[in-house]
Amino acid sequence: MLSETGKAALTYFRVLEQRASTTLMELKPHTGRTHQLRVHMLALGHPILGDAFYADGATINASKRLNLHAQSLTITHPYTQAEMTFFSQHPF
Repeated sequence: MLSETGKAALTYFRVLEQRASTTLMELKPHTGRTHQLRVHMLALGHPILGDAFYADGATINASKRLNLHAQSLTITHPYTQAEMTFFSQHPF
């Protein structure tokens, strides 16, 4: 997605589970822009549940929290330079 004032951003996504009134998605940002995942889902017409910044009232109230969760995170340790990966299953 590209706006006139913003930088290009790319997000890969796939449907994990279709539910009665929501869909569980896997989102993989290729670029790392601010609010990228939230903006892309809004542009697709599917704002993230609980997103008080981009969603409408019904979508905000559909969850007590933003339903966006980093399930996997890989970093380079600042002292040892070892690659470290952390996993946390989503609670949705």
